[in-house]
Amino acid sequence: MANISGIASTEIDAPIDAVWAVVQDVGQWAQWQDTLGEVTPGERDGTDRVATCAVKIDAKLTTISMRLACSYLPPTRMTFERTSGDLSSLEGSWQLDDLGNGRTRATYALDVDPGGVIGFLLNAERTEKLRALLVDSRPGDLKARAEG
Repeated sequence: MANISGIASTEIDAPIDAVWAVVQDVGQWAQWQDTLGEVTPGERDGTDRVATCAVKIDAKLTTISMRLACSYLPPTRMTFERTSGDLSSLEGSWQLDDLGNGRTRATYALDVDPGGVIGFLLNAERTEKLRALLVDSRPGDLKARAEG
């Protein structure tokens, strides 16, 4: 079984606070992340941010459903982790770095152990295609949303 993992970055022509506003708004992720079919917020933290959510991911081979726990270190880091669902494990993060002059570097990291039947269906070619969809494209999606 192959893990799907990687790190991808981009520079965004928007101040860190504007980029952070997009990253921390988990309930709106499906509007700008193409592979997310649905994000349903659950519990909220003390500042009314999404602490848990149900997610459906269009992985092309199948739809993956899971629950995520989210945590925040404003305005630079947001992490999420699978707590239940179709995958064996999933951990991800956004790291934002203020570059000055209204510019931000956004770095996305993801590590997925698909496990079970999904992992059995993955060969090297499919793993690379999913990595491109689930990791490599994310910073560009955020850039388009934050600059748009």
